[in-house]
Amino acid sequence: MADGMRVGSGLMSESMASGHPDEAAEKELAPLEKGLFQVEDSSSDCGSHNKPGDSLQSFVAEGKSPFPEIFQTSQLLFYERFRAYQDYILADCKASEVREFTAEFLEKVLEPSGWQAIWRTNVFEVLVEVTDVDFSALKAAVKLAEPYACESEVNTFTLECMKELLDLKEYQLPLQELWVVFDDSGVFDQTALAIEHVRFFYQYIWRSWDEEEEDEYDYFVRCVEPRMRLHYDILEDRVPSGLIVDYHSLLTQCEESYRKFLNLRSSLSNCNSDSEQENISMVEGLKLYSEIEQLKQKLKLIENPLLRYVFGYQKNSNIQAKGVRPNGQKVTHVVSSTMMSGLLRSLLRDRLCEEPFKEDTEIQFHSDPLSAVNACYEGDTVIVCPGHYVVHGTFSVADSIVLEGYGLPDDIVIEKRGKGDTFVDCTGVDVKISSIKFVQRDAVEGILIIHRGKTTVENCVLQCETTGVTVRTSAEFLMKNSDLYGAKGAGLEIYPGSKCVLSDNGIHHCKEGILIKDFLDEHYDIPKISMVNNVIHNNEGYGIVLVKPTIFSDLKENDQDKTEENKAVKVQTSGQGDAAGRVDLEELIHGATDKMEIYERAADLSEQIEGNCEIINELVAASTQKGQMRKKRLSELGITQADDNLMSQEMFVVIVGNQFKWNGKGSFGTFLF
Repeated sequence: MADGMRVGSGLMSESMASGHPDEAAEKELAPLEKGLFQVEDSSSDCGSHNKPGDSLQSFVAEGKSPFPEIFQTSQLLFYERFRAYQDYILADCKASEVREFTAEFLEKVLEPSGWQAIWRTNVFEVLVEVTDVDFSALKAAVKLAEPYACESEVNTFTLECMKELLDLKEYQLPLQELWVVFDDSGVFDQTALAIEHVRFFYQYIWRSWDEEEEDEYDYFVRCVEPRMRLHYDILEDRVPSGLIVDYHSLLTQCEESYRKFLNLRSSLSNCNSDSEQENISMVEGLKLYSEIEQLKQKLKLIENPLLRYVFGYQKNSNIQAKGVRPNGQKVTHVVSSTMMSGLLRSLLRDRLCEEPFKEDTEIQFHSDPLSAVNACYEGDTVIVCPGHYVVHGTFSVADSIVLEGYGLPDDIVIEKRGKGDTFVDCTGVDVKISSIKFVQRDAVEGILIIHRGKTTVENCVLQCETTGVTVRTSAEFLMKNSDLYGAKGAGLEIYPGSKCVLSDNGIHHCKEGILIKDFLDEHYDIPKISMVNNVIHNNEGYGIVLVKPTIFSDLKENDQDKTEENKAVKVQTSGQGDAAGRVDLEELIHGATDKMEIYERAADLSEQIEGNCEIINELVAASTQKGQMRKKRLSELGITQADDNLMSQEMFVVIVGNQFKWNGKGSFGTFLF
């Protein structure tokens, strides 16, 4: 954050109002002044600030300007706005009470007259003087300041034209269009700050449809805080650029639809006949209302920090595969910052001449791995020699290639710097990555995204910064003998309809270990997950989190049946059921992996079995619920389901032999939405 805006706690009480207020009024306003201008905690989670000064600073415009300096108020930190709205302006008001609460706040802190401001529009700026304030209307009565000062890209705004324009507006201007002229006495500090809070609120927080929503609980918690956090997350580059574009697009669509809805509702209210046109308008109104509600839900999904983290950004990949080279040749790309003779001999022996009778292979040399991957066609191989490589772009892997390190992962480090893009984007049919350490710096998006196709990561180290690995719908991900850590989100995000096999990995020091985004849409199949012999430890939240909705309303009548089925399943999967149940589970495990010997050689099975069975029980229960919902909908449509056997649905393959240690909230949890 820039340091142009500085606040302090030493303002005198006379800055609260003009004249000489009586002692009672001074006592009432002093806490308000102190709260608005106090710097409370330097460890705020949103932004940083320098040592506070004594008052608001001025803003000096670049170049020559006919205007005096104005107060610098546009660079307030998150916590400063947060405390002002929560403690002094909105408090626990409802959406329908926002204007009333704002007016009461302004009446306490705003100078009613005697100050100058710059009236800014998209076309011009002009200097005015405030003569009175209509607090309930959030408007100020103004007159043109002397001498006349105006600035515009066109020369049509003469003194006479401006007087005519103000006359049309009855000399009343919205407060949010006024920028207070700087005064170093401190008398107008709170006036400038209060107007900035009003301006920011109506520019970034308020929505035209807010007032019509049900006031389930206070407006600040429901709308103001999440929208303000999103605004500052965007300012501080913590939101993917694509998600920002999506949000603004949704906001524009919702505003347009709501405007149409209001116009339609107004026309219907003025029509008393039962004409066919009125019936058509009512149907159109219902459609618009449904569309608005859907758009509002999508906006809330992005505005809410937790939901934004849980559901993430549905980024689409437009990477185009090159296919096979025109001459049909496959190339081996060798990456090395410097090629020494000893390294070259080792490469020839170990990698390039492994099959002496194989026909000659073309070899291309590169100094950085990104250029090598960009030069690849279908079937190519990239061999990265030991070294520390710094890249600033994205590895876009659209063809089936092999990217392997020549040595140990700690000796082959690829570090990405720069905000914005994902580190590695995979859309190839069969991509293999091995023996490389990926280090992410200053990131906004995740370290690896598999959009589609199959990606295998083996013997790698993934040092994340934001989200770790994301496995999208219809994608397949295999991770073996690898280490993943450091994600501020989830280490691994698994989407519906995907397939994920994890074997002998470590996932640790993330916000959550693994996030299974199941049941986002009833048309998606649940993901198929195999987890064998992984160690998931030291994560801030849970080792594994399953995202699922609250109980479906159309399943309430089946609650009893669902409970009985869940109990039966838990008996089978707990390891304490009858022999047949144990055999079924063991056969399922045996069909999914060839590593059953880990069961026999584990030193302490009890903790592992308890953690893994807890996960299995929850997944099965959730899957049963979804299956019942689908079956009910099909039956309502007159369609019968061929087989609704629980195991035939292939909800998961196996979760066995994993260890969960020192996770902040436990080994498994659920997120209900």
